[in-house]
Amino acid sequence: MLRFIPLILKNSFRNRRRSILTVLSMGASLCLLGILFALYQVLFLGQPSPTQALRLITRHRVSLAQVLPAAYEDKIRKLPGVKEVTSWTWYGGTYKDSRDPKNFFPRFAVEPDKYFAVRPDVQMAEETRQAFLKQRSGAIATNKLAKKLGWNVGDRVSLIGDIYPVTLELTLVGFYDDPEGADQLLFNREYLREALPTGSKFRDTSGTYYTLGESVDAIPRVSRAIDEMFDNAPQPTKTESEKQFQLGFLSFLGNLKLFLAVICAAVTFTILLVSGNTMAMSVRERVREVGILKTLGFTSGEVLGIILGEATIISLIGGVVGLIAASFMVILVRKADVQFADINRISVTPEIWGLSIVVALVIGLVSAFIPAQGASRTSILDALRSSG
Repeated sequence: MLRFIPLILKNSFRNRRRSILTVLSMGASLCLLGILFALYQVLFLGQPSPTQALRLITRHRVSLAQVLPAAYEDKIRKLPGVKEVTSWTWYGGTYKDSRDPKNFFPRFAVEPDKYFAVRPDVQMAEETRQAFLKQRSGAIATNKLAKKLGWNVGDRVSLIGDIYPVTLELTLVGFYDDPEGADQLLFNREYLREALPTGSKFRDTSGTYYTLGESVDAIPRVSRAIDEMFDNAPQPTKTESEKQFQLGFLSFLGNLKLFLAVICAAVTFTILLVSGNTMAMSVRERVREVGILKTLGFTSGEVLGIILGEATIISLIGGVVGLIAASFMVILVRKADVQFADINRISVTPEIWGLSIVVALVIGLVSAFIPAQGASRTSILDALRSSG
């Protein structure tokens, strides 16, 4: 069949308008399919980073809306395999106008000294670190968030409480980069505690606990030990890896795995219909040509191979075009304001390229097989009688 490659390439674009439209439709569908594959890979198949694999998050077993006692922190720290633990509390509140989506961003109360020990991957200038450690009302924000909101060092940030009945007046002491987290604002947990009224139920509590394990092997053991220790307590806990904790938020959308699988199947089926219709039209127009080829000595198998080859060429070109477009699209996704760390690592990997090219190849072969087989079995007389 290799000697027929020039003929296959020439015939693939004999009707340029239809071939180009087919390539573009294939490309658009494969672009969407590639993005969906990349999304599935980064969410469910991606491996945690070395530092992320050492961290656990402990929350109330019932829901995130329930708080945990502050006394849990020292108890967790004493467990074998625990290197450090810190309080990590969602503050919520309102910044300026809550109706503007730009003003919604995560804001957490943390223990600066312990937080940096648990999150050694956080990148910031040493003067920023020292200012955050020393200034009780100081706050730090990610560089991306500061750029979006036009913040500068020394600016005042006022957060009106909703969950916590206090208004916090914070001073930005610097900015940082967090390769594993979303864009957020961090401030001192002790400042929030002091601002709360004496006797407030939130005064000696924490929303979650961030735990750093001594090794990857110790993480499963530490996770079980934490939950077993508080199993019969009034506030039972659920401890999970940082990645599982993040995916827990996506579970509110439903069965995301099934959702992505259904969309992928629908896109693939649509491509198959488009490609099948195009190949059927192309073969119908060339029945007399098939008769001439057979008259010249081409066998039924060779005719079948030529038609399948044409469909394969168009499908592969469409697949490559679509994957190139998908590679640019995921760059835009990474630059978008997405408050989910793993999405910021989305990319069209070589594995996705390989899988998508295989899908395009299979679609080309399957869509063309039935019309190609029908044409190859047509007798010379019937083919020459055809008016196309």
